[in-house]
Amino acid sequence: MTAARKTLGISLATNAPKGDVKATFAVTGARLETLKERAKDQRRNPSEAQKALWEKLSGSRLGGVKFIRQSIVGSAIVDFACPSRWIVIQLSAEDSNPDVNELQDRKLTEVGIRVLRFSEEEVLEGVDAVVREINVELAVPFDKRNARKKVASRSGANFLGDEG
Repeated sequence: MTAARKTLGISLATNAPKGDVKATFAVTGARLETLKERAKDQRRNPSEAQKALWEKLSGSRLGGVKFIRQSIVGSAIVDFACPSRWIVIQLSAEDSNPDVNELQDRKLTEVGIRVLRFSEEEVLEGVDAVVREINVELAVPFDKRNARKKVASRSGANFLGDEG
């Protein structure tokens, strides 16, 4: 007897009813535990691009702003997260699915999180240019109260468990 293989299906329908964004954003139970294990494994086995960028982001090196690597945000594992500025940084591998990347970015954006996406090639060929782009976004004034109002009006979801 052969086991059924599960595959990821993506619906790109933009006219689907939105519903409660928070309900589709947060994960619990077995799915959350699976994500935690994957994140832990990814921290232990980073790609070369992740290592190079983490060297620049770790230890609050960018203007004293703290980043977390391989963090669970909603139903995704993001490469780097900056909870204080509601920013995540994603690195796309050459073989990554652009539809999955777009869906993930859209879900994060819907709850008020700013997403910066770079290819691993961009990071490996010019990590300093990538860091400059990240610094530009970090310099954009971030009004936590306004962002929360926007998010609350859509869902009430919190970023990285931020209850503030």
